[in-house]
Amino acid sequence: MAHYAFLDDNGIVTGVIAGRDENDVPDWITSWEAYYGNRHGQTCRRTSYNTHGNQHRLGDTPFRGNYAGIGYRYDETLDAFIPPQPFPSWTLDETTFQWAAPVPYPDDGELYVWDEDAGNWVAAQP
Repeated sequence: MAHYAFLDDNGIVTGVIAGRDENDVPDWITSWEAYYGNRHGQTCRRTSYNTHGNQHRLGDTPFRGNYAGIGYRYDETLDAFIPPQPFPSWTLDETTFQWAAPVPYPDDGELYVWDEDAGNWVAAQP
């Protein structure tokens, strides 16, 4: 089984479905991406359920950076699904296809939340 993401005109994921495996293509279909895209009237791109942060959880080759989710953006140049940017100050790591805070998360075992106004991590309130 494979998964497929549907994209609007801006490359934003509007839906994801489970579909036929990309190697299980009957003679009358040239590509499942094209087939599903035509049926839904949107661009369609395959996505890997097992890929997150450009790592494959089973040790296989990662595919398109991240498993697509609604609201993610497909970047054609990077050939990757990018999650929504959580804060304006965060930058995209083009190795992991994840957003990175300008200040590393503290490594002291405590819980923190990002404070965009302060530009830093602050202790989470219970």
